[in-house]
Amino acid sequence: MLVAHQPSSAQELAIGRFGAVGMVSYAPNQTTAWSGENLEQVRWGHLDSFSPHKTFAFMVPLGAGNTYKSRLAAGETIRLHASVQAGQHPGNYDIVTAVIPGADPILRDEEIAFSCHLDHQKPGANDNASGCVTILEAGRTLQALIGSGKLTRPARTIRFVWPPEVEGTTTLLNARPEFARRIKAVIHMDMVGGGRQTQAVFHVTRGPASLPSSVQDIAWSFASWVNAQTYRYAATGKSDFPLIAASGGKEPLRAEDSPFEMGSDHEVYQDASFGIPAIYFNDYPDRYIHTNLDRAENIDSTKLQRVAFLGAASGYALARGGVPHSASPAAAPGPAGAGDGLLVFRRVSKLRGPLSVFGYDYFDDHAKQAGLPRPKLLDVEGPRVGGGYYAYEARNFADGHRTAQQITNELCAEFGEVPVAMVVEYLKALEAIGVVERVR
Repeated sequence: MLVAHQPSSAQELAIGRFGAVGMVSYAPNQTTAWSGENLEQVRWGHLDSFSPHKTFAFMVPLGAGNTYKSRLAAGETIRLHASVQAGQHPGNYDIVTAVIPGADPILRDEEIAFSCHLDHQKPGANDNASGCVTILEAGRTLQALIGSGKLTRPARTIRFVWPPEVEGTTTLLNARPEFARRIKAVIHMDMVGGGRQTQAVFHVTRGPASLPSSVQDIAWSFASWVNAQTYRYAATGKSDFPLIAASGGKEPLRAEDSPFEMGSDHEVYQDASFGIPAIYFNDYPDRYIHTNLDRAENIDSTKLQRVAFLGAASGYALARGGVPHSASPAAAPGPAGAGDGLLVFRRVSKLRGPLSVFGYDYFDDHAKQAGLPRPKLLDVEGPRVGGGYYAYEARNFADGHRTAQQITNELCAEFGEVPVAMVVEYLKALEAIGVVERVR
């Protein structure tokens, strides 16, 4: 069957309802100002790994999809041949990690972690080879400077981790709980090398309101300094620290101080079950994200150098000095709760990490088994973000102290207005599948 959307979203309809054997998708890339401009660009595709409707799919460029569509509309029969070998089986993750040991006899048991993710499809130059090589270069630079005596060895240990995205970090922190206990802050890099061709905007992204921390301010203080230095160089040709690579661009960095965004491993660390504040360096938009055009020639070596500096400087500052302690924010003021608004919930400790990873959603799976209707909160469209954000923070704020009304107040302050009834419905659904429990 020819489909215009991601195969995973069409799987139940195409295979389950219409009985198709497989799918050919010409889904365009994420919606940006450049969507649909390149008819030869092929997007990565995904299937629902746990669907009862097992199938296969191929991705083709938008131009080819439009041609197939026209031929089919004209009554032509198009025959395709495919040979697919696929299956599901238990597996394991091999996750590479390395450390620069801390100097303080006590504080060296605490860690500042550098994170990225290794698992994207080829070519994946910006997403996420750029993050992987940049934390490596930050580590090599710090090790060389510390080894030569140009930098004193920091009090805390600095750890570097190269996992698969989201599910790899979730697995690591559950399988090695000592990592979760030791790590006090994270510098996470996901897409940090986009050049002028990608139209990328570089963000220093803040954490969720459920985990207030000033670690992001440390990163932003360095980023604003780099902004000023690189702009001065671009505007005048002179700067004390232009931070340019011989083969790279000369444009200013123009980093953005951005509000909380989800979509990468930082949301695992900042989930309330771990409560580890994270600095999230990332590019968006990127016109080539998740396509065959995410290639090395679109990466800017100057950008990589600048982000490596930001990461190394932020990590070293956190490892050397005091890490601000995160604390649950005071409940947002608001109208007194009544009825269900007075209910109090808390997370069940056995579930550690976010409920959704790539290819699997714990809530959807267990809610379906329990016959629960889909909570309306999951489909909310706020002024800036959608229902997934509201749900993520609702779980984080469910700390056994806040009422449902107070959690609603927090969500309204962070993302935009939402009715308390929707929040209560979602929390009760979480209770029904054992994610939270009611405090009586």
